[in-house]
Amino acid sequence: MADSVLYEVGDGLATVTLNRPEAMNALDTDTKIALRDALREAAADPAVRAVLLTATGRAFCVGQDLKEHTKVLAAGGGMTTVAEHYNPIATAIATMPKPVVAGINGVAAGAGAGFAFAADYRVAADTASFTTAFAGVALSVDSGMSWTLPRLIGHGRATELLLFPRSVPAEEALALGLVHRVVPSAELAAEALSVARTLAAGPTVAYAAIKEAVAYGADHGLTDTLALEDVLQTRAGATADHHEAVRAFVEKRAPRFEGR
Repeated sequence: MADSVLYEVGDGLATVTLNRPEAMNALDTDTKIALRDALREAAADPAVRAVLLTATGRAFCVGQDLKEHTKVLAAGGGMTTVAEHYNPIATAIATMPKPVVAGINGVAAGAGAGFAFAADYRVAADTASFTTAFAGVALSVDSGMSWTLPRLIGHGRATELLLFPRSVPAEEALALGLVHRVVPSAELAAEALSVARTLAAGPTVAYAAIKEAVAYGADHGLTDTLALEDVLQTRAGATADHHEAVRAFVEKRAPRFEGR
């Protein structure tokens, strides 16, 4: 794995850290490959029960490395990175059967914002900001943002932010629904880690079912959604964690989940 992405697993939590602070964590090819592979590894590893996606330096991720992209265009290359990198990364974040927390330490632009929006829970520093960026460089939308953004803030506001990209500061992002929590910059690392650790100690199978049900319900009618809820609830009801939770309730103690 490239040094531009750090990967660490401990106590059920995989921490994936973008690590190109000198480039504001811009996404060059090596970084995109390393991020894609780290997320796939976290999704497949049964020891991982939650993922924390964060970054070093003063930015979360400013999106595509335009210096590298300029060279690609000059050589006659096209936008193959969407299929090769951005789509798999967004898919891994949004669909892995375990919760993903984004700890957004600074500016998140373009694909960087898209990856944050694909996470299940977003904690932002009060110095963070968000911009869609795409229209400003005469591009359409990628990194799953055409799917995530309308679901977070509605069709009208999503379209506005895509057509008229601007910097949305953390407090406004909170008011719009782009993030769940804003904390002082100095507290961001500890807060994001606390949230991620809480999820890593939770009922992993139930979390996976919740993610699947919510995503499915956004695109399907009531009858089909109820049918899937039945399937997923049956699955969750058969887990050791559910049985443990019921015993804990009867015994008036906190449950001890094992993620199975």
